[in-house]
Amino acid sequence: MLSLSPVNQRRWQRFKANRRGYWSLWIFLAVFAASLGGELLANDKPLLVVSQGHWYFPAVSRYTEQEFGGQLPFQPDYRSAYFRQMIKQQGGWMLFPPIEFSADTVNYDLRTAAPSPPGGENWLGTDDQARDVMARVIFGVRLSLLFALALTLISSFIGICAGALQGYYGGWVDLLGQRLLEIWSGLPVLYLLIILSGFVEPGFWWLLGIMSLFSWLTLVDVVRAEVLRGRNLEYVKAARALGLSNLEVMLRHVLPNALTSTLTYLPFILTGAIGTLSALDFLGFGMPVGSASLGELISQGKNNLQAPWLGLTAFFTLALLLSLLVFIGEASRDAFDPRAANV
Repeated sequence: MLSLSPVNQRRWQRFKANRRGYWSLWIFLAVFAASLGGELLANDKPLLVVSQGHWYFPAVSRYTEQEFGGQLPFQPDYRSAYFRQMIKQQGGWMLFPPIEFSADTVNYDLRTAAPSPPGGENWLGTDDQARDVMARVIFGVRLSLLFALALTLISSFIGICAGALQGYYGGWVDLLGQRLLEIWSGLPVLYLLIILSGFVEPGFWWLLGIMSLFSWLTLVDVVRAEVLRGRNLEYVKAARALGLSNLEVMLRHVLPNALTSTLTYLPFILTGAIGTLSALDFLGFGMPVGSASLGELISQGKNNLQAPWLGLTAFFTLALLLSLLVFIGEASRDAFDPRAANV
């Protein structure tokens, strides 16, 4: 079992004392875990096919129709009545996930024109291309969270390094760094993304790289202020007197104390990353066309006002994600507040 120091135990108790943030953390982890296993929840391929005494796993492996006793050397349409009947005649059976659609699966059996309203087959209805909205929400949430987490990690690493160097060395390093930050923060990020999208095709890694160039600015001032305050403390001076190098002093003594205040910013950086990606997808400058994203679902709701379930689904999904992260951030702020009373 992971053992915590007395200080961290008190912080964890203060975090748990904020019931809204504590339960938000568990709900967020459950949503994230469910989205990571999206193929087990929404898939147009069965999780298991038992046929002729053999077990097949189409969700993770590719099979041809001939392997199931059919005629064609291509991957079968597992949802078709023909394939279902063929497996049934062989005395076999199939286990589908709860949602028998993937993010890009088109439902050709709709009884009404797309976008169709919610029903037993499509729990949240379909979009204007007859794709299941629930499946696209699951994969859209996964895309948004993975993008936001990756962007937060990259931004935190760059921002912490830049702030630590400025705060520890001070002088011309700090002065030059502040001037560069002022220039860099004044660049219009959204306009740059729009201009660059005319030269390259937007994608996950392309957007992550471009946004990483600017999102690290958030943590620099916080880390810089903490390091400036901590570099003149007595134990830091004693470490220097003992012969420790500047790198060792920063890693062992200065940064651990400076990071406590920066950790409370991470949930808010996550919310900003999710909101930015959704806005870019809504404007058409984000992920490639057809990708399952929350911003694309918002755009669908705007373009199909006669189908209110599209806009409402996007709104409540984003509202839930962002609210959970904000509540977690508030609880983290209370937990790391040095003025808080001991629990």
